[in-house]
Amino acid sequence: MKSLDIHKSEYLKQFENQTYGRNLFRTQEEERLDAPNEECGIFGLYSDNDLDTFSLSQFGLFALQHRGQEACGISVLKDGKITNMKDEGLVLDVYKDIKEPETFMGNSAIGHTRYTTAGDKKKYNFQPFFAKNEYDQIILSIAHNGNLTNAKELKAELEAEGVVFRATSDSEVILRLIQKNLDLGLRGAIKATMEKIEGAYSVVGMTRNKFFAFRDFNGIRPLVLGAIDERSYVVASESVALDAVGAQYVRNILPGEIIYTNENEPGKLHSYMMDEKKGKQRICSFEYIYFARPDSTLENINVYEIREKSGEKIWEQAPVEADLVIGVPDSGVPAAIGFSKASGIPFRPVLIKNRYIGRSFIVPTQEMRERVVNLKLNPIISEMKDKRVVIIDDSIVRGTTSKRLVKILKDAGVKEIHFRSVSPPIIAPCYLGIDTPSKDDLISANMTTEELKNYLGVDSLEFLSIDNLKEILGSSNHCFGCFTEEYPVGKGEEIELFN
Repeated sequence: MKSLDIHKSEYLKQFENQTYGRNLFRTQEEERLDAPNEECGIFGLYSDNDLDTFSLSQFGLFALQHRGQEACGISVLKDGKITNMKDEGLVLDVYKDIKEPETFMGNSAIGHTRYTTAGDKKKYNFQPFFAKNEYDQIILSIAHNGNLTNAKELKAELEAEGVVFRATSDSEVILRLIQKNLDLGLRGAIKATMEKIEGAYSVVGMTRNKFFAFRDFNGIRPLVLGAIDERSYVVASESVALDAVGAQYVRNILPGEIIYTNENEPGKLHSYMMDEKKGKQRICSFEYIYFARPDSTLENINVYEIREKSGEKIWEQAPVEADLVIGVPDSGVPAAIGFSKASGIPFRPVLIKNRYIGRSFIVPTQEMRERVVNLKLNPIISEMKDKRVVIIDDSIVRGTTSKRLVKILKDAGVKEIHFRSVSPPIIAPCYLGIDTPSKDDLISANMTTEELKNYLGVDSLEFLSIDNLKEILGSSNHCFGCFTEEYPVGKGEEIELFN
């Protein structure tokens, strides 16, 4: 039997050249309907020397592909001119279509990978967003991860002042506020913007001679700072993007912090804290459970270690006699390894991943869409037949994926199925940068654990408790809104922003 350390090593190594797949068992439709979805990943780099910004931005965004798979884009600064490119598709596909890579080589770049909600797949909503002057030149470009809770009223205020909006995204509100206040200087414009906007936001951006990044007062969405050398800097949603471009991790951008360059001091990065009393750490706890890549470090906490600890902790919380532990690739595997380590029950990677399949095939019927999943993941029936199996998954959202997984295990001849979710029950939607179903569609908001156990048809069902989640995270300084319905900021109007 392979040691658990070897399983861990093989699991982490695969993401060096493959996209992290979170839950590969879901069909394409279930990725949209039966999973929380991160809105995007952001990336930025700056140097006072010319860099291969085309390649480096591609590497950084590829490392963040799991945070958004519908569209991507970059803005590049070269000789005082900003050039923008964005399109629908995966990072490598979009970059492949760029005919003149030298156009996107300069000394600064920002990029964005986007997850698009249903009905919102319009190119004018792809990022980075940019603003032009009267000479049709781009003077400002930003990429944003998060969600503003007062975007509707701010948009109305700006429209009353004559500002014309081109997109239906709250990110454009941030762009237009900075643009409106540029006469205050860049730092002054960002400061004025942060004094107006509410919610969750991590932002990278550039003008024709400056680079900047800033983060909301609760630090809800992640943002890290790295350095390639003493005069070249990288900012990204996750530390894996720093690794991808050969940058060393420096620190997290702090809640309420602005970092920026000054054209008079090339190569020097400045920091400004908006209000140290107002800034507090409330990073999204679901980043650790599901969203972030397992080899990332967020707020000095290693994501893989948290996931492995969650498996150990749910064994302590809800032990069970069984013959086999399996995790749903990719996000459930570290917790399954942790469960095995704590319990002594053997871990087996019996849901085999096809390394060569990318996005789902385009097929017209639900029956065929479900068959596509069998191309992604194929169960080794001989390993499971007549066994008592513990299945570890990151979460249960609508329950449709979990129910289908249980059926496949039963069809494989599993004798007992014990389901363990290493997140607490998701009982509320997120208003701070994650696309989750409405409360009516969240199965744990509408069923007791016993009712859900019977619905899934399993022998036992347990969720990691909120207290145990806080224990493995080491504090309560996180957003737990989807588990508790208590948010670090007001949720704003529960409506579509601009529809």
